[in-house]
Amino acid sequence: MSFARLPSNATLSPEPFTAAIPDATLDELRTLVKYAKLAPDTYEGSLEDLKYGISNRWIREAKETWATTFDWRKHEAEINSVPNYTAKIVDEGHEHTIHFAALFSEKADAIPIVLLHGWPGSFLEFLPILTLMRTRYTPATFPYHLIVPSMPGYTFSSRPPLDREFDTLNVARIFNTLMVGLGFGGGYVAQGGDIGAKVARILSVQYESCKVNFCTFLLPYAGLTPVEELTPAEQRGIARATDFQTRGRGYAIEHGTKPATLGIALSSSPIALLAWIGEKFLAWTDEDPPLDTILASVTLYWVTECIASSFFPYRQATAQHDDPAWHITKPLGYSYFPKELYPVPRSWVATTGNLVFYKAHETGGHFAAVEKPEVLWADVEEFVAQVWH
Repeated sequence: MSFARLPSNATLSPEPFTAAIPDATLDELRTLVKYAKLAPDTYEGSLEDLKYGISNRWIREAKETWATTFDWRKHEAEINSVPNYTAKIVDEGHEHTIHFAALFSEKADAIPIVLLHGWPGSFLEFLPILTLMRTRYTPATFPYHLIVPSMPGYTFSSRPPLDREFDTLNVARIFNTLMVGLGFGGGYVAQGGDIGAKVARILSVQYESCKVNFCTFLLPYAGLTPVEELTPAEQRGIARATDFQTRGRGYAIEHGTKPATLGIALSSSPIALLAWIGEKFLAWTDEDPPLDTILASVTLYWVTECIASSFFPYRQATAQHDDPAWHITKPLGYSYFPKELYPVPRSWVATTGNLVFYKAHETGGHFAAVEKPEVLWADVEEFVAQVWH
């Protein structure tokens, strides 16, 4: 069961792709991790509640595991267990190489869905959903086409141009070109979280082929339904968002204002990269992910040298969710996870688009596709069944 047969009307000719990081690259990584110097003990580093960031204990134990027992080849095999491709796409005169994982159906009426990651995520986030689909269906019975692209500047996709600015408007245009070129110009669904939610919004507003939009992440808005009129659960979500806005957004400010400096620092040490990204996986989830999951994501960022080119979405104010110019008139769906960074109340989400589906969950956080793949996918399926005609 390969799930690798492209639609007959595809105009792009993507090349099959196999993840195969050279042994020398992995050996170098292990050496750098093994001999990396750690910070001295401090009061801030002794705290385990992430109030001041990652703890010295956690980074010390993660370092030991990364240097000795972590098995990248296992994760590489998981990547290669599904079809992967690269496609050449020209945008504003620049040729991009776009990586994507995919499951193609053989059904003529299969519904195309593009799944969009954010930061510090990657296409790896959606492998649990792809694996789930491969256990439930054959290519002949699969009712969807699932396309999981890597954003430009991330992992196996090429970096943005070196001679100009680049933003999520470019990303959306490139991804729409990809979807249309794969044969889905007649319509597709966009699902995204984090930066992927912004890309999905742009796709919905600017491109006719993107018919519907399903998000798991929106920013909060002022001047809407008073907080005291919200449900207790929604009020707790607003409190979490307020806390994040006050104490958790330092990374985003740095991404948006001094990306070059940060890129140099994080590209020089895998332990620095692990601290920067690992903190987010611990702080932004309902339950701590397995260390192996965190190390896989950080390893992928390291071996593809993509951290320095991953910050560009943070310095733009384009396509804000509360901007009337980016109001979604097509059907909009939203999944509410209580440990999201900004768990947005239903009434607030409804001001940003034609909200026809809203599902609130009692558990789950920012990395819903990793934390709750079956729950997230059930929402997507229910939404698509409701709106796709």
